[in-house]
Amino acid sequence: MNQLPEEFKFTYILASIIMLFFVGFIIFVVLMYNRKQLLYLKEQQLKEAEHQNQLLQKELEKQKVLEQERERISHDMHDDLGAGISALKLQAEFLKQRAEGEELQSDIDELLKTSEEMNISMREMLWSLNSGNDTLGSFIDYAMSYTGNFLKKTKIVLLSQCEDIVAETSISTEMRRNLFLCLKEAVNNVYKHSHADTLKLSFSQEKNNFSMKISDNGIGIPDGQKEGNGLRNMKRRMNELSGECNISSKNPGTCLIFKIIV
Repeated sequence: MNQLPEEFKFTYILASIIMLFFVGFIIFVVLMYNRKQLLYLKEQQLKEAEHQNQLLQKELEKQKVLEQERERISHDMHDDLGAGISALKLQAEFLKQRAEGEELQSDIDELLKTSEEMNISMREMLWSLNSGNDTLGSFIDYAMSYTGNFLKKTKIVLLSQCEDIVAETSISTEMRRNLFLCLKEAVNNVYKHSHADTLKLSFSQEKNNFSMKISDNGIGIPDGQKEGNGLRNMKRRMNELSGECNISSKNPGTCLIFKIIV
């Protein structure tokens, strides 16, 4: 009977040791499982990163092929179509010198005008295809050059202003082309409808926010006038770029502001 407490004590110690061993074993299994899961997750992340890198490489290769194709088309247009238009214009000028009737000379003048318009359109397409122009600086230079050439045969004086422009900022071909088409439509509207004698072209940049403003000192938009196709097209183009097209009108003047994130 005196040994019974000792046996209970031994049994208790043995049970405690077994329990501790069991708990330790469970902790070891849990730690090994967590370690295995962690290694598995890292391996999956590594595979995902490698997959994303492969997709990026493929996209870069695709973009490179597209740029090469754009350059090829640009060179072909310049060499073939440009030469053809120049030859057509030259032949028309020779014909005009030999033409006798006023009606025939008028027709030849129309031909010369058409060839010049085709030449301008071709230069615009070549500019839009050239990936080397995919910067804000290049776009602004071309926009001011185009507007100046457009207005030089009119009585409208061009003023320009640039504020905080980072010329090297990248801009996609789609953005560049849509912005230019908006500019082209707006300048044409000033010439046709505004009766203005001054057009101001302003560009500004604040971090990734780029703005282009075209304002004039003309008669403004008459009250109650419905929105025309030109303005609807400009708004549509800016919506496609997730940008904004805002218009304000007063007498004198109309102001169009185009905003995009670059």
